[in-house]
Amino acid sequence: MKIILDTHIFLWALSDPGKIDPVKTAEIQTLANTIYISSISIAEIMIKSSLKKLDISFDPIEMAEKSGFEFLDFSAKDAILLKEMPFYHKDPFDRMLIAQSIANKFHIMSDDRKFKMYDCKLLQ
Repeated sequence: MKIILDTHIFLWALSDPGKIDPVKTAEIQTLANTIYISSISIAEIMIKSSLKKLDISFDPIEMAEKSGFEFLDFSAKDAILLKEMPFYHKDPFDRMLIAQSIANKFHIMSDDRKFKMYDCKLLQ
């Protein structure tokens, strides 16, 4: 299975894995699954860090690589879906992650309840 981690799941995986539901943790650790960190999540982390909304004392790219995660760039194909997506969720980072999940037909892992409103393969 190909799984995109929502930004908060990625950060929890790095700093506080106990916050992640054991079922989700098992999916992250399953070697048959490919776990992706989107370029959108890296952008979100860096922007929130620059605004002092998030304290990041590590390189998220280096940490993702050490964790065995793959990177997934946000493409023009992913962005096209944003035009027609309903505004159940107002957060632009989350909307882009959802669009990326739908466009690539990948699962997405999040604890955000608003993700359920979209036609994405949500792992809850």
